[in-house]
Amino acid sequence: MAEVIGTKQPAKREAPSPARFDDFFAPVFPVTRFFGRRPFELWRSMADEVDRAFGFVPKANEDFWTPVVDVRKCEGNLVVTAELPGLKKEDVKVELADNALLIKGERRTEHEEDREGYHRTERSYGKFYRSIPLPEGAGTEEIKAELGDGVLKVSIPVPEKKNEIREIPVQAGIAAKPAG
Repeated sequence: MAEVIGTKQPAKREAPSPARFDDFFAPVFPVTRFFGRRPFELWRSMADEVDRAFGFVPKANEDFWTPVVDVRKCEGNLVVTAELPGLKKEDVKVELADNALLIKGERRTEHEEDREGYHRTERSYGKFYRSIPLPEGAGTEEIKAELGDGVLKVSIPVPEKKNEIREIPVQAGIAAKPAG
């Protein structure tokens, strides 16, 4: 029987793993890498960077949490409010350092569920830290902080700044010649 040499068998394609969305599209796009990355990896990393820019922490780093903080001036006070749902005053620390207000702490939640023959427990932990710069002359001795209904409110007396308005006389000058 003669031996056949040099024939190619068609390559078998394996089904892509559902765990990687990029791998599904690799056969469709002849170039599987874009600037050294697969297209959807690049997209995911850009989405993570946008999240970080707006204060959202990517899911890979859930041990840090950023609460919403509002700062406004009201009746001679600088009022800082932070949304801290579910926290007790023991979980929150308010400090003053280097002419800045520091709000920090940790949030811990646990949820247990027993139903139809199974038991489910979920735990979530997240530290937070916010630094709010204070204006010059802020009354750091009279700062008041209170926590109620998941909202921390810190009031700091600030001096009223007088706007100095001074008129500048306008003098007649030589008209500039157009460039040409």
